[in-house]
Amino acid sequence: MSLQNFTPQQAMLKIKQYCAYQERCHAEVKDKLYSFGLFKKEVDQIIADLIAENYLNEERFAIHFAGGKFRMKQWGKNKIKQALKQKQISDYCIKKALKEIDGSNYKKTFEKLVEQKMKAQKSEKNIFIKKKKLQDFLLMKGYESDLVNEEVRKIGKK
Repeated sequence: MSLQNFTPQQAMLKIKQYCAYQERCHAEVKDKLYSFGLFKKEVDQIIADLIAENYLNEERFAIHFAGGKFRMKQWGKNKIKQALKQKQISDYCIKKALKEIDGSNYKKTFEKLVEQKMKAQKSEKNIFIKKKKLQDFLLMKGYESDLVNEEVRKIGKK
């Protein structure tokens, strides 16, 4: 990323467009502002102004991010939580975002993933390999281990 030197006023105009285009987390915006060649004091002031003008809202970002990753990539809550933590989102906002995910949709999506994975493994005869693959897949997708274990236990009993 090449450093560009903007005045704080120029940077403010650019960063408002950046934030208006899609929801952003504070860390992304800070990185972008530093890439404009601004100093910490200027960056902090611009961040404060963006929050005051509602261009930047961590809670709103977390809710959009969680909803999007769940709907589009079918991520489980654990994976979403990890991704939000990497983006330095507060625990409060993470909890709030995860609460916004509809419980019945979450269960339906989970069951759909189980069904797809089981269909993909039709030819696998070894029940232990089947269980292990399903378990690994669901955990990698970020679903809670108690949910996954409950589902894995059902295999062979059907």
